[in-house]
Amino acid sequence: MQILDDEQCENFKAFVDSHEFFIIAGHKEPDGDCVSCCIGMAALISHFGKQYQLISAGPFKRPEIKKYATNFTNALDFMTQDERNRTGLIIVDCSELSRLGDIDGDLKGFDTFIVDHHKTADASWASYIIDPSAPAACLIVQQLYERLVGKADKNVAKQLFFGLSTDTGHFRFLSEDSAEVFKSAARLVEDGANPRKIYDEMSGGKPFLTRKLLAVMLSRTERYFNNKLCVTYETMEDTKKFGAEGRDSDALYSLLLAVEGVEAVLFVRQETENTCTAGFRSKNAVDVSAIAAKFGGGGHKNASGLSVEGKIDTLIPQILKEFAKVL
Repeated sequence: MQILDDEQCENFKAFVDSHEFFIIAGHKEPDGDCVSCCIGMAALISHFGKQYQLISAGPFKRPEIKKYATNFTNALDFMTQDERNRTGLIIVDCSELSRLGDIDGDLKGFDTFIVDHHKTADASWASYIIDPSAPAACLIVQQLYERLVGKADKNVAKQLFFGLSTDTGHFRFLSEDSAEVFKSAARLVEDGANPRKIYDEMSGGKPFLTRKLLAVMLSRTERYFNNKLCVTYETMEDTKKFGAEGRDSDALYSLLLAVEGVEAVLFVRQETENTCTAGFRSKNAVDVSAIAAKFGGGGHKNASGLSVEGKIDTLIPQILKEFAKVL
């Protein structure tokens, strides 16, 4: 994780100072890091007496973030052209307008600042702070808050720790170069975050049907490339039977990556008759973001995803061809 320099902080502060109102938006199908970045950024903006609107296309599928859905709207408030000129758009945890999903209103044309940590981020069209070495975008928001506002209050500390915990698997995914991450986490704990309670919030409350669906996906898992890759999928019939809430892909990835010799996991879901989403997880040297990018997706080196037109039966063989080049 990189430490923000004075110029980065000054540029962001200048962006805040030059606008009267802010739209704060994260990617569609938000996770804990995305939600926490938005709420943490809102707290920062409020400190300077600025108004804001939190935007998210949703849906808030994950049990641990459902309670935050009421903080967001998927429709942009009406603005005159003069009001739009005085409004800044802050995009967190992604860098493309297309990744924001279906928002009711035109987000194009706003002066924009991006805060992101994905390896595949492309923010050349806006002002930005991007740090692919940060395991969570919340760490960038935390640094901005501490540099521009000061010590986080208890609510902000809890929120940012929740986001950090989400993207690091409660610190399970960190490597030996993570000292600064733990220092940041320690400051949040000093400011009032409770690691045990936040872990319970992240991992508890799963619907019973998630266990049923997990069993189905495990039972149909196949291995490829000398057992280095595990592949499984979810059909529309599965979704109908177990419900949209019957999903726990994080547990699926964890279980399959724990198998001896496995270096990567691919999970494909048929979302509609003609579209699929796919999730990639890997260990060590396998860069799944490069594979996801081949299909218009992206993310982190060891955790990426995509959304694409197609069907499970044809998409999986196409993705396997790309894995064959690296495994």
